[in-house]
Amino acid sequence: MLRVLALAAVVLLGIAPEPSQAISIYTGWERHALVGSDIRLSCSFFSWRFVSDDVSFTWIYRPDGSRETVSIAHYAGGEAYTDNKGRFKDRVEFVGNPKRRDGSILIKNLDFSDNGTFTCDAKNPPDIVGRPSSVRLLVFENLPIQAGVITGAIIGVVLGLLVLIVVIYYLMRFLVARRVFSLSVSKHGKKKKEGSQQRQIKV
Repeated sequence: MLRVLALAAVVLLGIAPEPSQAISIYTGWERHALVGSDIRLSCSFFSWRFVSDDVSFTWIYRPDGSRETVSIAHYAGGEAYTDNKGRFKDRVEFVGNPKRRDGSILIKNLDFSDNGTFTCDAKNPPDIVGRPSSVRLLVFENLPIQAGVITGAIIGVVLGLLVLIVVIYYLMRFLVARRVFSLSVSKHGKKKKEGSQQRQIKV
């Protein structure tokens, strides 16, 4: 009986621990950038709860062709920590706004060796169970033309040709109608003139 009363008191006072719920984390899928440029890698999350004071973000990097990973940025307790001795020393900066569920980072002065996968993990206690999200970075000397751009250009050309064909069609119809009208008016005028001449001869 005492245990039941104690449990009821805990529930009524609201001091029972809150159950943890899943957290969903989002990044881009693939990003392209030029050598020597800077790029912002975005990371956000969805949680049913308000943003906790203990919200945290962690970024991990895995180079292409390697299984090894390295932590390059971490945010916790209101402070950001970045790589200060690895390949991203002085080149990575935490630029997110955790209070708005934003854990983005900025990578500066990109190099070909930066090609790889960047994984973001976020925690919003008590919601700490979630699958990290990854974005692949590809660094080029010249940005390649993406398939979507080519497809868009082809669609644009096709639509342009269709519009041109429609314009030519209606222009031809207008010219033909105008020609027919001119011939009709000319023929009608000729008949009227001939009729007038015939009346004059009879008189």
